[in-house]
Amino acid sequence: MSRRVSASRSQPNQFAQRLFGPLPRRYDVLAAILSFGQDSRWRATMVDTLISSHPQVVMDVACGPCAVSRRLARRTEARIVGVDLSADMLRQGERNVQRAGLSNRITLVQGRAEQLPFADASVDAVTFTYLLRYVADPYATLVELARVVRPGGRIASLEFAVPQSRGWRWSWWLYTRLALPVAGYLLGGRAWWNVGRFLGPSISSHYKTYPLSRTLAAWRDAGIEHVEYRTMSLGGGVVIWGYRAA
Repeated sequence: MSRRVSASRSQPNQFAQRLFGPLPRRYDVLAAILSFGQDSRWRATMVDTLISSHPQVVMDVACGPCAVSRRLARRTEARIVGVDLSADMLRQGERNVQRAGLSNRITLVQGRAEQLPFADASVDAVTFTYLLRYVADPYATLVELARVVRPGGRIASLEFAVPQSRGWRWSWWLYTRLALPVAGYLLGGRAWWNVGRFLGPSISSHYKTYPLSRTLAAWRDAGIEHVEYRTMSLGGGVVIWGYRAA
């Protein structure tokens, strides 16, 4: 296990703040380029799982610069509360929200997913994106995320995944270990080189400890019912969704 992956587990909040602090200004653009446009497609799929429930208040946890928050505001009539650990991400998110003319629909709050500053059953739905690799206890975090959702409300997430097909898994390994750091450096400089070097080992390490089957079981154990999932882009991403149990 690399030192970066070890640090992300031993001090997840501090590590995430250091890693993402330099990234916000070009985060959405480079995330789209480095994922070959798949990142936006995955986010859209996650949002689609909530639309039919017509939520009035949605909490978007690990909102970053508000790509999902803005999509939620455009696709639903809900009021959106974006929550993120990083003040830098939230500042960029606020600029993006203002630029999109959505300031009256989206409120941003700095906070930890492991200890949300909201009452029980206070929102109709929760989304969270690329979160569980940056918390010390994914199961406890799922319990906390479910806590703030009203009974019957929807919960949906997007995470990176490791392709199951041996051929695609080998291609994914080569891209994440070799091409991604170099492309990140050329397009975004040293900060994106650091992200590129960290991402592949972090995903692999996470799924060794929390394979998809264990993750789905953790959702159910956290009080989330009718849990479903969809792997995307040849297994490079996974969208998971379910309903807060009564």
